[in-house]
Amino acid sequence: MRAQRLTLGPLDTNCWLVDDGAGGPVLVVDPADDAAGILEALGSRGVAAVTLTHGHFDHLGAVREILDSTGAPLVVHEDDAASITTSAGNGGALFGFSETAPQADRTVRDGDVITAGELELRVIHTPGHTPGSICLYGAGILLSGDTLFAGSIGRTDFPGGDMAAMRRSIARLASLPDETRVCPGHGAETTIARERRVNPFFPRA
Repeated sequence: MRAQRLTLGPLDTNCWLVDDGAGGPVLVVDPADDAAGILEALGSRGVAAVTLTHGHFDHLGAVREILDSTGAPLVVHEDDAASITTSAGNGGALFGFSETAPQADRTVRDGDVITAGELELRVIHTPGHTPGSICLYGAGILLSGDTLFAGSIGRTDFPGGDMAAMRRSIARLASLPDETRVCPGHGAETTIARERRVNPFFPRA
């Protein structure tokens, strides 16, 4: 599996381009902004799907252009499916942003699998930042969206946030293998082993 990071937009959101490393199509995760830059990074590769880790405005700014250019389906958790279609629902209206996404082509739940060529990523439902936040796990990599960051976690003080749910979600992620590479929605990469050592929100034995 390959995971390429593009840091985009006014909030430095990480868009991830992931594939099976064997020439298969790409999964575009959180196309935050700069559709032209994303398409340039994709080159001639096909796109299996565009997936949102959650429904906030800063993770979907280039969605419409990427969908129009590639014909790929849009995938989001069922609990955030409604919020992505309006700036009030996706939080953009609070900060003066008007970006929205179209209705999802596919909604997912915990345990569903998203494929891109030979790559299979399991959906882990991790509510807390939003009701429909998800992480994608497979091939030793966790695409953690705004649930888990290096040394921290996503905010829970926005509408739909829930700290109790977030703590349960982090406890689930803490059970992953130490060597898991964590690719978050903002900031630097990390590993589960490192977060187990330094993240104050990880459960302690």
